[in-house]
Amino acid sequence: VAALADVNTKAVVSEWNDEAQGAREFRCVHEEFAEVARRMGDRTAVVCGERTLSYAELDQRSGWLARQLRRLGVGPGTHVGVCMERSAEMVVGMLGVLKAGGAYVPLDPSYPQERLAFMLDDAQAHVLLTHSNLAEKFNDYWGYTIRLDAEQADEEGVDTAEDGVPTAGAENLAYVIYTSGSTGQPKGVAVSHRAIHNLVRDTNYVTLEESDVVAQVSNSSFDAATFEIWGALLSGARLVIIEKDVALAPHALAAQLEAHGVTVMFMTTALFNHMARELPAAFRGLRHLLFGGEAVEPKWVREVLEKGRPKRLLHVYGPTETTTFAIWQLVTSVDQEAHLVPIGRPLTNVQIYLLDEHLRPVPIGVPGGLYIGGCGLARGYLDRPALTAERFIPDPFSSEPGARLYQTGDLARFLPDGSVEFLGRSDQQVKIRGFRVEPGEVEALLSAHPSVAQAAVVAREDGPGERSLVAYFVAKEEQTCGAGELRRHLAGRLPIYMVPSAFVQLDELPLNANGKVDRRALPALDESRPESETKFVAPRSTVERRLAGFYAEVLGLQTVGVEDDFFELGGHSLRAMQVISRVRDCFNVELPLSQFFETATLADLARRVELLTARTSSAGAGNL
Repeated sequence: VAALADVNTKAVVSEWNDEAQGAREFRCVHEEFAEVARRMGDRTAVVCGERTLSYAELDQRSGWLARQLRRLGVGPGTHVGVCMERSAEMVVGMLGVLKAGGAYVPLDPSYPQERLAFMLDDAQAHVLLTHSNLAEKFNDYWGYTIRLDAEQADEEGVDTAEDGVPTAGAENLAYVIYTSGSTGQPKGVAVSHRAIHNLVRDTNYVTLEESDVVAQVSNSSFDAATFEIWGALLSGARLVIIEKDVALAPHALAAQLEAHGVTVMFMTTALFNHMARELPAAFRGLRHLLFGGEAVEPKWVREVLEKGRPKRLLHVYGPTETTTFAIWQLVTSVDQEAHLVPIGRPLTNVQIYLLDEHLRPVPIGVPGGLYIGGCGLARGYLDRPALTAERFIPDPFSSEPGARLYQTGDLARFLPDGSVEFLGRSDQQVKIRGFRVEPGEVEALLSAHPSVAQAAVVAREDGPGERSLVAYFVAKEEQTCGAGELRRHLAGRLPIYMVPSAFVQLDELPLNANGKVDRRALPALDESRPESETKFVAPRSTVERRLAGFYAEVLGLQTVGVEDDFFELGGHSLRAMQVISRVRDCFNVELPLSQFFETATLADLARRVELLTARTSSAGAGNL
């Protein structure tokens, strides 16, 4: 009976995978773009604030850059760092690297200098593209730096015949993007042109057209930017780059979507939840709204469907190793009793399997490990052959030589209609606001502090769909270290989303029978007020009391003092926007996110709100 069930399961899953198969002719990204540019000419390709580039201008500037890069030795097998804020120059840089035959390595400018240096060294990127205002981050960089905002493309008298010379094939690398690594250092995921082509062209989950306007809301170092940038530019659509502060502010983002006529957008689940809570009607003008990155709270999906339904709402899933998206679900309704929203079926040329520990398909409805195969798979981890062999295993279900499956580490099950339901992780990896985090990396860096003997980092649920990290540590004998010191230690080495929101000192870490840390036995946090280096000072004015109430409500605390720092209490950018929304409703003032970041304490914020309130009142009186 078990053998018969196994055969039936294989047959059904094979049929579901076959439904998603399409053409297998793949091209390089820059080759596909060249055809689009010839056709689109003076049509706008990129918009960023007041700056615009037509397809012809983007083609020309990236061609100029490609020639400079070739003279510096860039070609197939070489990597070029790209560290810029979201901008038209960033797109020129990426495309120029591909035209030269190389692979770009996107670097988030907000990352600590030490982490950026590691990525450049690990990728052996002997050329770096950046902006002048970021150059000081790379004073110790050993390679050649090009500041794209300072360089002027001079096409006069240049022979462009070499632009037509093939520089790479579809199997060559297009980019290397770094994700959190459990050993204490990030690891580079190497993605080919073929995988990008499969994501955005001739696929089954979305059809992008020349009339579309695609918003870039993601950072370049987040793999969703692959869909946004190349989905737009390989379809002849318009790419509108949204500034980070705007992307996190619901009313400002809604205004930008309307002003630019955006029709296609991807959002992380955390940002989707935030928008659904604050301004669900903002999505009404979209043709395609995609969201994913972590488990979604069904009530927010229902909120959008009821108050801001786009033409198509897509729930998408895919690790970086499978090139952004691998599975998708068209969401048209969500039952009131639903606890989960399915992630759906595979993209074109992608296969999905749910397997047991012996790599046998599990029956329909039974949880299993999620494995992904097909044309979207990355080449592996850069210069990490052992890890690549561990996670990218031979595909036992394929007759294609060299076919592999990526072991995601996620648990899921097939529903009777063939869609996949995500159930969680089989290991310690977590998602924090859409970003993948290996707690082991944070633990390794925390343990490197001279006063820390042992450390354990876990994720806690702050609310439906919201997670944050908590660090537990044991100090070395006769050593003392406060939360502020440890936070600064990690903030200088990790992206801000990987820095724990709370630090708890213990006499010893609880162990299980095998001598390993028993994470379930770690004590709950004291929610009254996290450990702080500042003395508690109660709110003194009406504005301070209201702001303290906003802080406590958003952060889930009982008490907040005027000398407390919002971010040291566990705040982050999305929570900051919740406070800003409450400030707008209560005081009728608009507080930019950038100004919120500049206010170190609640008292500082109160003074800023009082100043804005006074200005608003004065302006109102002047209009009487």
